[in-house]
Amino acid sequence: MSQVKLVRDKIPQIIRDTGVEPVTRVADAGEYRSLLRAKLVEEVDEFLAADDPGELADVLEVLLALASDLGVDRDQLEKLRAAKAFERGGFGDRIVWAGNAAAAGHAAYAGLASST
Repeated sequence: MSQVKLVRDKIPQIIRDTGVEPVTRVADAGEYRSLLRAKLVEEVDEFLAADDPGELADVLEVLLALASDLGVDRDQLEKLRAAKAFERGGFGDRIVWAGNAAAAGHAAYAGLASST
């Protein structure tokens, strides 16, 4: 098999239903996390190319699987998201930051912590 990738749980049966036998195996824990990360990149790329809400649902499915792999369930993840939104806001106001105005005698700050 030249390419390996993580697929949804029902994909092997869907392939069998077409008369083809898929070659599959179960990933170990370390490989699973790595494959989930690769799948996240794949799904984000597909969403960016298509701007399709269905692709965005695929991104969410991978995010939820990653969270679960980290021991965080959907409700805990939502609480983390809500806490960040409460503390730092969301993105609904469409604010675009271009840096800070230079204070007298100081250079303008051109960076922001990665937790944006």
